[in-house]
Amino acid sequence: MTRFRTSLVVCLVPFFVVAGPAQPSKPSQGYGFSQATKMTPTTFVTCGSLWDGKSDQLQTNVVIKIQGERIVSIAPSSEPASRAGFADELHGDARTINLSNQTCLPGLIDAHTHVLLQGDITADDYDQQLLKYSIPYRTILGTQSARKALEYGFTTLRDLETEGAMYADVDIRNAIARGVIPGPRMKVASRAIDVTGSYPLLGYSWELKVPKGVEEITGPEDGRRAVREQLSNGADWIKVYVDRSYYVEPNGVLNDIPTLTPDELRAIVDETHRERHKIAAHAMALQGVHNAVEAGVDSIEHGDYISPEDLRTMVAKGIVYVPTLFVGEYVAQGRAAAGAPVWVQMVKINEDTFRRALQAGVKIAFGTDAGGFDWNINPAIQFPTMVKYGMTPVQALHSATTVAAELIGMQADIGTVEAGKFADIVAVPGNPLNDVSVLQKVGFVMKGGVVYKK
Repeated sequence: MTRFRTSLVVCLVPFFVVAGPAQPSKPSQGYGFSQATKMTPTTFVTCGSLWDGKSDQLQTNVVIKIQGERIVSIAPSSEPASRAGFADELHGDARTINLSNQTCLPGLIDAHTHVLLQGDITADDYDQQLLKYSIPYRTILGTQSARKALEYGFTTLRDLETEGAMYADVDIRNAIARGVIPGPRMKVASRAIDVTGSYPLLGYSWELKVPKGVEEITGPEDGRRAVREQLSNGADWIKVYVDRSYYVEPNGVLNDIPTLTPDELRAIVDETHRERHKIAAHAMALQGVHNAVEAGVDSIEHGDYISPEDLRTMVAKGIVYVPTLFVGEYVAQGRAAAGAPVWVQMVKINEDTFRRALQAGVKIAFGTDAGGFDWNINPAIQFPTMVKYGMTPVQALHSATTVAAELIGMQADIGTVEAGKFADIVAVPGNPLNDVSVLQKVGFVMKGGVVYKK
């Protein structure tokens, strides 16, 4: 989001540290979060229903066979064990997990988060995080955000910048991957890029050198330098801010002041793609979106207003739209009260854009901007909004599984429940194809064959 910040009183809840895969497990205490436990080599998960991400229908009474971190096979649980090929193992050392009264589905993916940000409504509160919290303290909070995301059922995140916390997202990503702390798989964008003088912290005396939420650049070559620097320090993605200062034209079009010049933006996109990486553009209004689309970015973030012409270009180029619908509603009143009433108007504009993008056939990935709202709010709260704005429940599910997996380049490993992929499985009560609100009630989380919540 455009940074117009809030601060939160954050309560640090203890989390369980996984020292390594060989460590014995201990039961969780108090709030229902299970430390990752070393699983037996073979696990069988019995699901009352399964949405596998490939079909638009539920399968009923299935058993998923898992070895190590990957799925081996899926078969009807109503078949005799011998016919399913499981007989000997079911009588051996295999572990079984009974979810026969639940609906299983692929681990969810949130393609737009900020684990290092703890709420973002007003500028004053954003400033407090950058001025009063050290980067180590913000990183500790970030580990809690990642843990919460995993508990909510999001087994993978694309985290789109650290808001002044430098490369702390790289460290959190690596700590999770090495089993030091629990959390989702992460693709991270580190610092993000904007032009000199356009990104908070702003408004302080020119005599003071205050932190900045992004890496500032001036000129095309400086943009290339920033890309190289961020990738060399471990960023998976590059992110750019292409517009600011939003206002509504008399004809209802949301307009802006562009930040990066076309030459700067083309250089940054070119350098990112030359290095075989992808680039996301924070682009909320007419000119910013147009410049980003013309430059060939890989995803448009937020996209409160996208012109019909740019929607057609996005379809032609395969540019993915990541609308952060809930956060727009969440921050609107607070920002209006702080002197920016345009944010209230932007909610309706965003709804209209979402409907037009859906009709135009633009690929839409699930992304919430979590961190722009309190991490104690389950990001799955956005699913009903997407359905309210025109998606079917199954389209909303695809946006957070198959489409998001393709966006982040992990479709070979995640996004569906099928043989050969990571055993990233969550379970909910009820039928999410009828009522997507049940996705806010994930009661079982497995990531890579390890149970984190049950």
